Amino acid sequence: MTDWNPALYSRFEQERTRAAAELLARVALDQPKHVVDLGCGHGNSTELLARRYPQAHILGLDSSEAMLAAARKRLPAIGFERGEIERWSARAPVDLAFANASLQWVPDHERLVPRLLSAIAPEGALAVQVPDNLAEPSHALMREVAADSRFAASSGAASAVRSRILTAQRYYDLLAGRAAVDVWRTTYYHLMTDAAAIVEWLRSTGLKPFIEPLAPDLRQAYLEEYERRIDAAYPPRADGKRLLAFPRLFFVARRRPN
Repeated sequence: MTDWNPALYSRFEQERTRAAAELLARVALDQPKHVVDLGCGHGNSTELLARRYPQAHILGLDSSEAMLAAARKRLPAIGFERGEIERWSARAPVDLAFANASLQWVPDHERLVPRLLSAIAPEGALAVQVPDNLAEPSHALMREVAADSRFAASSGAASAVRSRILTAQRYYDLLAGRAAVDVWRTTYYHLMTDAAAIVEWLRSTGLKPFIEPLAPDLRQAYLEEYERRIDAAYPPRADGKRLLAFPRLFFVARRRPN
């Protein structure tokens, strides 16, 4: 994929940041010294961490140069580095590794999640939130439209870009031997003005791998067909607006003392 678009991503920043704030609220650490924001994006989650832990050394890690540039502009006092989560290794154990809406782009959670926990200091925490919406109409329709004969040759394999997450029970089992685990799932119902707003939300994330391989005319045709189906899948409510259901899975693993 091409680089991420911070301006497009930030159009729904309040809605995106809500889950990060609710994840951080369940982290029971008072004064962590070393914190890493894995997949920090344009810095909205890093800003939450900096506000709560002003004395901590915080590192933001992301694979996108564009997102990192936006994060550095937003938080000039914080250190940011380019890197892949699947290749990240801590120079020394960290007190908090925070991954908000980033691990869904990283494969093989069976290995990844235990490895991330191993980077946590005793009594530190691994805090993760991942979208759990691949079965929702918003994402099922992406795959359906991509399978249309007009788009299949270019976009049909795009669904493999995002990794399928594990179940809440499996994450618990992977972590419970070495940590106290708090796991939960929340469905947010985001109020959207119309079907076009839902498409706009998703263009910066889930739709990106589907539409990028397409030539401009096919990209426009894909988006028009996708919006038509979204309009039917998310009908107007009593006030004419739409509710976008967005399930998310959370867990906080507090590393046991050695």
